[in-house]
Amino acid sequence: MTDSAISARPHFDNRFVRALPADPEPRNFRRQVQGVCYSRVDPLPARSPQLVAYAPDVAALVDLPPSPDRTLIEVLAGNRLLPGMLPHATCYGGHQFGNWAGQLGDGRAINLGEVRNRRGEHWTVQLKGAGPTPYSRTADGLAVLRSSLREFLCSEAMHHLGVPTTRALSLVTTGDMVTRDMLYDGHPAEEPGAVVCRVAPSFTRFGHFEILAARGETDLLRQLLDFTIEAHFADLRSAHASNGKARYLAWFEAVCSSTAHMVAEWMRVGFVHGVMNTDNMSVLGLTIDYGPYGWLEDYDPNWTPNTTDAGQRRYRYGQQPAVAQWNLLQLANAIYPLIEEAPSLEAALVRYTQTYAALWQEVLRRKLGFARFEADDAALVEDMDAMLQSAETDMTLFFQGLGRIDPADDSATRIESVVDAFYLHEQLTDEVRAGFEAWLARYVARLRRDGDGHDRRSTMAAANPKYVLRNYLAQLAIDDAHKGDFALVNELMEVLRNPYVEQPGKARFAQKRPEWARHRVGCSMLSCSS
Repeated sequence: MTDSAISARPHFDNRFVRALPADPEPRNFRRQVQGVCYSRVDPLPARSPQLVAYAPDVAALVDLPPSPDRTLIEVLAGNRLLPGMLPHATCYGGHQFGNWAGQLGDGRAINLGEVRNRRGEHWTVQLKGAGPTPYSRTADGLAVLRSSLREFLCSEAMHHLGVPTTRALSLVTTGDMVTRDMLYDGHPAEEPGAVVCRVAPSFTRFGHFEILAARGETDLLRQLLDFTIEAHFADLRSAHASNGKARYLAWFEAVCSSTAHMVAEWMRVGFVHGVMNTDNMSVLGLTIDYGPYGWLEDYDPNWTPNTTDAGQRRYRYGQQPAVAQWNLLQLANAIYPLIEEAPSLEAALVRYTQTYAALWQEVLRRKLGFARFEADDAALVEDMDAMLQSAETDMTLFFQGLGRIDPADDSATRIESVVDAFYLHEQLTDEVRAGFEAWLARYVARLRRDGDGHDRRSTMAAANPKYVLRNYLAQLAIDDAHKGDFALVNELMEVLRNPYVEQPGKARFAQKRPEWARHRVGCSMLSCSS
């Protein structure tokens, strides 16, 4: 149902739908969809929508009011459409856990339309969990409050951390119950349903190109790439006046660069995506699809938050830069028919590693508070990495502690500056304490070499967040939300809007994971289940 009663009237110009071919089948049933880029599909109406949370700054991006009226809440639940909306689901494929999965597509995401806002920016508005599409495979296209709340909070937390990401406008409960087997252990249960409204310049993924290449639909592959460049890569439009190999290669290099930047920012804040399949990789270098994610609390580079990945650990924290390159290789394979120059694509992949290495070095410089990264700093970092694994050490709190060290003060035991970061104090044997003290002495000597010519504390404060969305905090908010209490959701949202600034009265949000959360479901590892 289209509704024109809402006070704000975003302008939908729907470039993707206008420029690319549509599925001719009007019926919404699960099937293989070939030779097109999307299928028209309407959201499934919710029985009794209730607003849980709303992001006014995201609303401003799409010319919506800072607080929603009842009509807008109905739109955000999928019950109404605004004038100009053309709801649709897109077709894509992907490699999942390293294996080609064939057609995937928007199985529970429905793009309502693309807004051209008052500033001339384009933003796609998408509902996640609003019902089935032709790409839902055996699923119902719905989502539960648990996973929807996690996605809403993390999308906004990542943005305020300075990490490239899709955004979240709203979280609405549907009033319907949804059946999910959360742990895939044969014990399904009913849970409250919910819908997240996501916003991004584009939700185009590596998999959109992979499916067309896999099917040999080269003309459509070219059409999609031409559209993507025209719509989202203005610099390439001016640098390469016409379509062709040089333009396509420059586009791939740009995707490599933005992906390197995104992953470097993940690593900086200790974020682990958990499911870096190629269908979860944005061509704009945005973090997309917040499923079984987590923050590295205990500094373990081999940790993954995804129960599905517990054996292989393909998507563990320390592996993310390499996985991103592997995913870029699959994108290179997909667009190869348009370029047919393997050495050029391979060179771009090499430049990805070089770009990432330079970005990561700069991240380390900022996190450690150095004026510049010097040649022998690599050994200090390598030893820090080993030291942090010698005892269970909270990554976020460790770097906060480093920032409190005064290089000019030789009177205190320096390990006391970081002692709050240790989870199990019985692990602090004399040998481990001596190792930390020795490293901290080297670190202080390194800071002294820089002298007082730069603002070390400000540099570190801007690189090392105080508040991150720890899984146990999200789970506490979920527990309350299941009781109909959304106060903690909104309090968390406000705290996470200023993650680098000390906030009076919010110390509990900056504490390390409590012991009760060590193995609790939702607080340690998570499944891909919605």
